[in-house]
Amino acid sequence: MLRVSGLTAGYGTIKVLKGLDFNIEAGEAVTMIGGNGAGKTTTLKAITGLVRATGGEIEFLGHRIERMPPHNIRKLGIAMVQEGRQIFPLLSTEKNLRLGAYIDNCAEKEMRKRIDGIYELFPRLKERHAQLGGTLSGGEQQMLAIGRAMMAKSKLLLMDEPSMGLAPIMVKEIFRVIREIIGRGVTVLLVEQNARQALKIASRAYVLQTGSLVAEISGDNLHDDDLIRRSYLGAI
Repeated sequence: MLRVSGLTAGYGTIKVLKGLDFNIEAGEAVTMIGGNGAGKTTTLKAITGLVRATGGEIEFLGHRIERMPPHNIRKLGIAMVQEGRQIFPLLSTEKNLRLGAYIDNCAEKEMRKRIDGIYELFPRLKERHAQLGGTLSGGEQQMLAIGRAMMAKSKLLLMDEPSMGLAPIMVKEIFRVIREIIGRGVTVLLVEQNARQALKIASRAYVLQTGSLVAEISGDNLHDDDLIRRSYLGAI
């Protein structure tokens, strides 16, 4: 589904990504782990066009996308749940959801069907449908951010630190939902500091250090605590 080859990207003169090569197959749940500043968020932003690739190729479902504007990448079926949730605080829960499908220009019947599907996934959002986004709890805002991305009928869902700043009980709920999303056939690329939780739902993991991929972990090694610890310490 996604093929990244020789990807370089950064901010101004700061080079963050240094020639990444990885791929994701349809239906997979892949996580990307590494310490702060490793380049995980920049990788997601490069895929979505929010950060312009300075070199290499990104191919999604046969389309070269590294030079596409973000809205065209979104139309192909890639959506991102950004770190910090980034909802619209002065709009209601339901209006936030509607904006997730805005670019599709779908009829009201289809819009209603999509919203009801999100409410089925997140019953709490249905209870809060008229409440302003900014008055929701942190966990509810994260549910809303995920739901808004799902409104886009995404084929590939990129998630950046979905459990950050949440209470343990809400972290458990968010990962339950991610499992259900994967079960519905959505391909997921997850960036998450809570590596143990992420690895419980992933089929593979990539380890990123200072802008370079240094390892791919799969199978029984996904639960090798020593290997994961060394990946964060830079000794893998």
